[in-house]
Amino acid sequence: MSRRRREPETARIESVSHDGRGIAAVSGKKVFVAGALAGEEVRFRRRKSRRNFDEAELLEVLEPSPDRIEPRCEAFGRCGGCALQHVTAEEQRALKFQALQDNLERIGKVNAGAWLEPIVGPTWHYRRRARLAVKDVPGKGRVLVGFRERHAPYITDMHRCEVLASPVDALLDPLSELIGRLSIRARLPQIEVAVADNAVGLVFRVLDVPTDDDTAELRRFAEDHGVRIYLQSGGVDSVVLLHPEPPQEPLYYALPEYDVRVEFDPIGFVQINSEVNRQMVHRALELLHVDADHRVLDLYCGIGNFSLPLARTAREVLGVEGDVSLVAAAKANATSNDLANADFRCADLSKIDGKEAWLRTGWDRLLLDPARNGAAEVMANIGTIAPERIVYVSCHPGTLARDAGTLVNEHGYRLEAAGIIDMFPHTGHVESIAVFNK
Repeated sequence: MSRRRREPETARIESVSHDGRGIAAVSGKKVFVAGALAGEEVRFRRRKSRRNFDEAELLEVLEPSPDRIEPRCEAFGRCGGCALQHVTAEEQRALKFQALQDNLERIGKVNAGAWLEPIVGPTWHYRRRARLAVKDVPGKGRVLVGFRERHAPYITDMHRCEVLASPVDALLDPLSELIGRLSIRARLPQIEVAVADNAVGLVFRVLDVPTDDDTAELRRFAEDHGVRIYLQSGGVDSVVLLHPEPPQEPLYYALPEYDVRVEFDPIGFVQINSEVNRQMVHRALELLHVDADHRVLDLYCGIGNFSLPLARTAREVLGVEGDVSLVAAAKANATSNDLANADFRCADLSKIDGKEAWLRTGWDRLLLDPARNGAAEVMANIGTIAPERIVYVSCHPGTLARDAGTLVNEHGYRLEAAGIIDMFPHTGHVESIAVFNK
């Protein structure tokens, strides 16, 4: 991009995207200005040039929208963790609902028979899983601990986080001071956060072996703040508990409505918002209409977040997941919850071809919770599975819309209802749920 294009510019924002970027038309080209709202006049600086649009940094709001509110976090605007703190929670949900509706109509060429009430929960201090970046910055005289900046690959200079679950929300400065006292302060690039119902785990990625003095400092920190500290020297199999001394009860979260306790690894995947997850599981099972005669296939099952509650009602549940460690965890969870009717298998769902025996055994219900790239290969084999009813939990409205189009326009299903799940308040992530029937 030329130097001229990097000079500050002024424009009127015409609309806003679901992730909080204001959209202006400048000299015939769209410019996305992070943090700007519809109707505002703003000063901005272009940061990246694309073929059809440019991305820009908001410098100043000259005429604010009446919808603008004061962000709660002092690092908002610099930190890349949040994008929507400058608008109300209600407006955030409206933007996400619009994104879901637009994607279904534009990409999938489908309309929902009904719109479900949004699934909502706490909007602050909800984030129980996070990866914090760490960097010793001599120029600032301190170790930075936090999320990456919005417009640069640097770590945000921040002192607390309003979306991290307690007590980690207030531990950024104590962690900075702790790492600053270690001999390996320059060889510790990240900390994984896991807030469970029974404990708080912090996994320190260490590129060098800590000295005895280092481990003493880490243990003291764990004692003072009531957290568990793990060390990770290599891959996922290298994670070891440093303090308190093992053995310890595994980290877990409970789904009390189903008398289920789900144990998880401190660096493993769990849904990020515990209260919203409980409501999401309830909504999914409610929409599936499962009874004691039904056989349910749960694809992309993870550690059993849906499979285990389903097994309390269904005759049989099979969970399928591509990660062998997650499958092992799901099997262990089924055993610990005395669910003999829940089984799990490992399979790469991006490579199924319809010949798999487990696909062809007559499933009454199908639950899907894929990653961002969706479930295209499953859609290609939906005729083999042939479920009467499908619930699809999505973390990307575009791929949900694509797959919904396949189900409705090619396989004779009806999109009975859909709605958003406010799993990630203040961010542009659009989680949603949809139910299809024959």
